[in-house]
Amino acid sequence: MPDAATLIFHLSDIHFGLENNRALDWVKSEIAARKPTAVAITGDITMRARHREFAAASAWIRSLDAPVTLEVGNHDLPYFNLIERFFMPYARFRGVEHMVERELALPGLAVVPLKTAARAQPRLNWSKGWITGSALRKCLEAIDALPTGTRALVTAHHPLREVGTKGTALTRNGAKALAELAKRPVAAVLSGHVHDAFDIVERTPNGPVRMIGAGTLSQRIRSTPPSFNEITWDGAKLCVEVRNLAELPTPAMQIDDVPENALPPRLPGEPVAPANAVPRVDPPVH
Repeated sequence: MPDAATLIFHLSDIHFGLENNRALDWVKSEIAARKPTAVAITGDITMRARHREFAAASAWIRSLDAPVTLEVGNHDLPYFNLIERFFMPYARFRGVEHMVERELALPGLAVVPLKTAARAQPRLNWSKGWITGSALRKCLEAIDALPTGTRALVTAHHPLREVGTKGTALTRNGAKALAELAKRPVAAVLSGHVHDAFDIVERTPNGPVRMIGAGTLSQRIRSTPPSFNEITWDGAKLCVEVRNLAELPTPAMQIDDVPENALPPRLPGEPVAPANAVPRVDPPVH
């Protein structure tokens, strides 16, 4: 058990290109003041994976005074250059490539990545999650190799939730992944994508798995203000506080469930999605 509580800042969906600079300045100052043990960013650091967006995102992330692990989100794969998307999907992460899908060893806790963003899928909407067999095996093998007594904090971009229909499943193979994670010493699965925070328990045939989602630090808010999660681990218990500039309490910031259509609303003048995505249907506001 650690001598003092481990502090993790969980950020997601920064979306440089449509970032919220006031929120980013605040988060950076909080990191400098609180000195978290680690920062976990669960994907979508850019809006359209443009070079200038990656340059700005990488500069901001490198300026953070803490160890960082970074997941790849669906918005971080090249939108308009399909050759690069298929053959060099992570080429634009220059400057932060050593942080991508990086495992972190913390006191009594290990951050283990699980890739959910795919270059292509056998369905029209490539923005949704897809866990390949190799991605799941890599994650499970990393958890199985942890020292006895160490708990895993799994990081992914998409929530590991399936809603029961093949055409609209939020994350394909999510149920399978959750069932496997339930067999292992997993403290929680951290994710983003839905732009609202949540802290829910998913039931599986092998037991429950806790899923924790962070909100957005962009202008593309859904039903709550920009926010991030402050997670503390005392060696036995994981606690979550949703931090936001509006100073709303954590329960007011968290949604009760992961919606089937998790796409945030499109801002006026925002470019439409590329041809590989289905038309956006705005979800109801909670």
